[in-house]
Amino acid sequence: MTHLPPHPSLALHGIHHAYGGRTTVAQLSLSVEAGDICCLLGPSGCGKTTVLRCVGGFERLTAGSISMGGDVVSGQGRHVPPERRRIGMVFQDYALFPHLTVERNVAFGLKGGEGALQTARQWLDTVGLAAAAKRYPHELSGGQQQRVALARALAPQPRLLLLDEPFSNLDVALREQLATEVRGVLKATGTTAVFVTHDQNEAFAMADQIVVMDHGRIQQIDTAYNLYHRPRSRFVADFIGQGVFVPGRVREAQCLSIELGDVISPGPICYANDLAPCAPGSPVEVLLRPDDVVHDDASAVRALVKHKAFRGAEILYTLELPSGARVLSMVPSHHDHALNESIGVRLEMDHLIVFPPGEA
Repeated sequence: MTHLPPHPSLALHGIHHAYGGRTTVAQLSLSVEAGDICCLLGPSGCGKTTVLRCVGGFERLTAGSISMGGDVVSGQGRHVPPERRRIGMVFQDYALFPHLTVERNVAFGLKGGEGALQTARQWLDTVGLAAAAKRYPHELSGGQQQRVALARALAPQPRLLLLDEPFSNLDVALREQLATEVRGVLKATGTTAVFVTHDQNEAFAMADQIVVMDHGRIQQIDTAYNLYHRPRSRFVADFIGQGVFVPGRVREAQCLSIELGDVISPGPICYANDLAPCAPGSPVEVLLRPDDVVHDDASAVRALVKHKAFRGAEILYTLELPSGARVLSMVPSHHDHALNESIGVRLEMDHLIVFPPGEA
């Protein structure tokens, strides 16, 4: 399949949307470079699907504007209807026609008779389903049906591809695998895409940039690595990955103490949402990830095993410290400890993330 020409970028400028007097999206600005894959990630009701529908032209803005390749498609007194935006859509329920073969599903909407079928076969080859061209949707697995839906959306060579919870109907074990495969197809074809999900693993596997949303507003736009290791708000720190917050106190500019021991920072200790250094003696809450708390039989610091979740190669332990505070620790599964067993633990932290006490 010949690579598509570069796609225009997407720009959202201060968009606002309200429904029934309730604000669903508030002053949201975002840009997606040509060829990038952007994920809107957040809990149910955070506004991510509304943003996608606004980009697609299915919802009208209350304020702000949306541009594609510099051309305004929403806002500033203009609203280009969905069918004129050259946007491809992939839905969570696939929306395939059950009475059409796979190749005719992909060719639907294309012009050119046999030429359309030839284009459809090329796209089926791109998504690894050339052998299924003559089959019907009900003869395919859920993952195969989703790839057919992707091929159908890409066949008209849209300027932008929108995906709405594209893997939510699939088994958990298949989601990340298919997200990786879809990313490969989008990158190979140079397609600019925006997709919505509440599943972090899908976002991590597929996106170049992740937009974390809450209550209609952007909380942080970043890579998966930075969202996990450098969250800029308590919400992002709590929403992304697993972890717990434990109390601590700054001892000096680059050192703080928590129950598990002292933590040395490579630079001045600052709150994650404030560049000003914390004064010595300042109380803080420290985010501890499961990989920050290491099992070590030789450690003098002890903790009780209160819960264990077997993950195959690893076990996620919930550990209770002498104060009663609980932390998480991800341990290789050959270290199989019993409930209420006392084990040694120590800190091994590369990123220090602290917030003011009690911050929501």
